[in-house]
Amino acid sequence: MGRHHRLDRTTITEFIIIGFPGLQDQESKSILFSVFLVVYVIIVLGNLLIIFIFVFDESLHTPMYTLICNLAILDISVPSITVPKMLAIFMFDSNLISFDSCFIQMFLFMSLGIAEGFLLTVMAYDRYLAICNPLHYPNKMTNRLAIKHVVWCWVGGFLAMMIPTILAVRLPFCGPDKILHCFCDHSSVLRLACANIVINSILGLTIALCVLLVPLFLILFSYVMITKSVFQISVCGGKSKAFSTCTSHLLVISVFFLTAAGVYISYRVPGASSDLRIMAAVFQNVFPPLMNPIIYCLRTKEIRDSLLKTLKRGRVFPF
Repeated sequence: MGRHHRLDRTTITEFIIIGFPGLQDQESKSILFSVFLVVYVIIVLGNLLIIFIFVFDESLHTPMYTLICNLAILDISVPSITVPKMLAIFMFDSNLISFDSCFIQMFLFMSLGIAEGFLLTVMAYDRYLAICNPLHYPNKMTNRLAIKHVVWCWVGGFLAMMIPTILAVRLPFCGPDKILHCFCDHSSVLRLACANIVINSILGLTIALCVLLVPLFLILFSYVMITKSVFQISVCGGKSKAFSTCTSHLLVISVFFLTAAGVYISYRVPGASSDLRIMAAVFQNVFPPLMNPIIYCLRTKEIRDSLLKTLKRGRVFPF
């Protein structure tokens, strides 16, 4: 095992990622590998399609589609941090991960997940400005401002996870070294520490609730104001058009926060198996990135029209 001795105590240099404890036979692993490989390929291709459409169609170079494009970038990045290692575990029994790699994976996965929640909040703010302040929208939300908001979402995600990760890295790990998960999840790694982790757990839970509940509150507030503004529109067609611009975003928000709530609930259901809890966390990892490009392609007319136009020109791929 990857361990070295320092100051008369054994320190772990590698972890073993177990995966699903109840699905350790080769047949189950092969099925998991096939399913997650297909899902990952669809995620990457679907979100790359959104990015290519945005890049090639200059008519979509607006704040709303700038934000959607950045959501697609996050939707590729988040599962790319965890799924390739999961595939290696399922197919090649490559369970070992170095100490540093584990904490890097944990930090990036959590940081980008938080950044996505922040980005969804900015997208709600964008819709709020477009519908509630249409005359001032061109000044209050330009492409330049949208990009600044995106940068702050990424920076905010990294800053939010900086202290919990530093505190976790400083903990002594002297055994056991088996992570009961499919990737280096914060709470799963903390359980392996040879020290009191109450402060780490409280801090991690506090940050998790803040980065979920604060964006959710701001999003709900934005849509309350949007709904109030829409019902003040006298023309029936104007109401439906206003709501149609929000439908895709609402669906994306629902998928993101419902899957997050599912993970939270799974850890608090008495008698819930480890496999169920791990599956809930993995589902949160892959389901929103899988659904988001489908939602935007099906529900957004401009993206559908641009896709058809791009296909006709044979310019979906740059080669």
